[in-house]
Amino acid sequence: MATILVMDDDPEVRELCAMVLGGEGFDVVATPDARSGIRAARAEPPDLILLDWMMPEVDGLDALRELKSLRETAAIPVVMLTALDGLADVAIATMGGAESYVTKPFEPAELASLVRRFIAATES
Repeated sequence: MATILVMDDDPEVRELCAMVLGGEGFDVVATPDARSGIRAARAEPPDLILLDWMMPEVDGLDALRELKSLRETAAIPVVMLTALDGLADVAIATMGGAESYVTKPFEPAELASLVRRFIAATES
């Protein structure tokens, strides 16, 4: 069973992701900030990370850069999950190493489908 790590400071987003992805059969680990998320990813590398951009202290873009620089987390696919929806934002996240980009609010079924595609691609 694949593990999805959700890093988001919004408890409702974490809960929604856990409900939707848990219902799809994924193990979901959710953290309220980037620091605890990076620690969780290093301790037990997940199969995919959903990462909010706008978080206090360490933002998602800095977390993305750190995740991609660490040996134990560099290969983990990261999907930015954020309200920032400008073309420049998408480009910055992609150049920083994000494999995909989902804007909030999102359709739960679309998020589940995206996660299933990423997990299927990594399992094959």
